[in-house]
Amino acid sequence: MSRQVRVAVFRPDDDRMRDAVELLDSLGATPVPDPMLAVEPTGATPEAGEYVVLTSKTGVELLAEAGWSPGDATLVCIGPSTAGNARDAGWTVDIVPEEYTSAGLVERLRDEVGGATVEVARSDHGSSVLLDGLREAGAEVYETVLYRLSAPEGAGQSTVMAAGGELEGVCFSSSLTVENFLAAAEARGVREEAIEGLNGAVVGVIGPPTRETAESYGIEVDVVPENADFEKLACAVVEAAAPTYRE
Repeated sequence: MSRQVRVAVFRPDDDRMRDAVELLDSLGATPVPDPMLAVEPTGATPEAGEYVVLTSKTGVELLAEAGWSPGDATLVCIGPSTAGNARDAGWTVDIVPEEYTSAGLVERLRDEVGGATVEVARSDHGSSVLLDGLREAGAEVYETVLYRLSAPEGAGQSTVMAAGGELEGVCFSSSLTVENFLAAAEARGVREEAIEGLNGAVVGVIGPPTRETAESYGIEVDVVPENADFEKLACAVVEAAAPTYRE
């Protein structure tokens, strides 16, 4: 494969972006880094309820840095990546749902949380599906916002490239990255052209909720990895984009 395969990634401008760029480079693609998320920690930590639900690796990292521990609580992680980070922090992970979404968490916990206290620790952009579903199951639910997500100033060069047909692939790692991408395109006056450009490229999203968001804006999704894992997403996008560009 030549290095003509240009793949845009929208991770926060920290180790996650550096890792994404290194990964794409190792796969023979040309990374186009365009951070669409900035993480602003709140400094808050959850009380140790009977259940504690963690929905991201970022949340785990912030809690570990703060010296937080789940104690005797049943620790629930949304997927294997989050669970892996939690185990690396020295915590015992008790539950990982089969479906790595808010709906999957509700389905897994529905029959056992009636009357229990459930602490949900996540970003300020968490889905209401999780809180509403757990409350409907009879749980006493509390939410702790561990960090806020915003769009970095100056983000959006990839939207111009998309509008010009200069991208072969993109990796959307959350619904918010889709929304911030489109907002950046709008600010540059290329929203419709950017969507058209994406629909001529390989669009990868990290899971079903992000797919729903992208498709609701008219973006055609080509790749959704079986597991909500960025490495699997990137590999699948490069593989799908590669055939046209093989030497």
